[in-house]
Amino acid sequence: MERIISSESVTEGHPDKVCDYIADSVLDAALEKDEDSRIACEVCCATGLVVVLGEFDTKTDFIDVQKIARSAIEEVGYTDPSLGFDYRTCAVLNCINGQSPDIAQGVVNPLETRGGSGDMFDRVGAGDQGMMFGYATDETDELMPMPITLAHALTKQLSAVRKSGELDFLRPDGKAMVSLKYEDGVPVGVKTVVVSAQHDDKVTYNKIRDGITECVIKRVIPKKLLSGAEILINPTGRFVVGGPAGDTGVTGRKIIVDTYGGAIAHGGGAFSGKDPSKVDRSASYYARYVCKNIVAAGLCKKLLLQVGYAIGKARPVSLFVDSYGTGDDKKIMDVISKVFDFRPAAIADKLGLKKPIYRLTTNYGHFGKSNLPWEQLDAIEKIKAAI
Repeated sequence: MERIISSESVTEGHPDKVCDYIADSVLDAALEKDEDSRIACEVCCATGLVVVLGEFDTKTDFIDVQKIARSAIEEVGYTDPSLGFDYRTCAVLNCINGQSPDIAQGVVNPLETRGGSGDMFDRVGAGDQGMMFGYATDETDELMPMPITLAHALTKQLSAVRKSGELDFLRPDGKAMVSLKYEDGVPVGVKTVVVSAQHDDKVTYNKIRDGITECVIKRVIPKKLLSGAEILINPTGRFVVGGPAGDTGVTGRKIIVDTYGGAIAHGGGAFSGKDPSKVDRSASYYARYVCKNIVAAGLCKKLLLQVGYAIGKARPVSLFVDSYGTGDDKKIMDVISKVFDFRPAAIADKLGLKKPIYRLTTNYGHFGKSNLPWEQLDAIEKIKAAI
């Protein structure tokens, strides 16, 4: 059976990603001074304006939101006032509030310890209710779906040739989408590649098309997959006005880009700007860790895991797995129950989530990066011993 699956990625200059990067930069700044900071930072941006909002509970005396936001914007590449948005001239409004005491009491006094019982990992409740998903598949070396892996590679390369000056007409905003053909569950070729890249107002369309085709697409996608593919570059014909000057940015709007590119379900919770007590983020990371290690251990070829939480409760209310017929789901669930601990405090301890690591996650997906703790294959021996 033939199927076509599409996934997209965006560059760090996309307005939503600018907001995500500022939010994660603020989070890291708080964690650097107080690892127990509870942060839910939201950011929005538009022409000449950045607004930083959210609920903070931290012992940190001062977080220089102005400096952090401007530095993040500069790193992204918005340094030219002619783009309609730049780090020097934009206004930065700080609208941060304290965390709701009703939420706080559920985190610090969870159901499991209200009777005086429980171990150290029972002492932190989930900071919200919801369901989170993890996934791994053996179709790429990263154990990620191939469409989102290729889409991220395209946008990373688009950014690289901009920063190096090889394609000096490019500007920070951009996105890419890959539509991949599968036959009997195996990727066999690319049907369509779409790249939209912000550019200066003097470059010709032919130069944009040829440059991106040769320096981005052909360097990223293997020739055998690209053969016969339709290539669409800046389909409108012009992309001069971009970034926050062209579209309002908001934290958390790229949740499919951040995860698995739409290959599986999504619980709806965003990641950026949230500390590990927010299971939207930490449990999603841990679910990925579990799935990746289960697949790498050979129990199945692909695995979906859903975990559900209630606010103020440390232990999850549900776990569900689906190996799509490539493994024994009952056996996998038994192994997971023996090896892995889904309580928020245990997750944070195992993955080191109280460290200021979150700026590393913001762009080009939160999964599939070998340097992140939840991508490590260090549970395989425990899994094999539990079988």
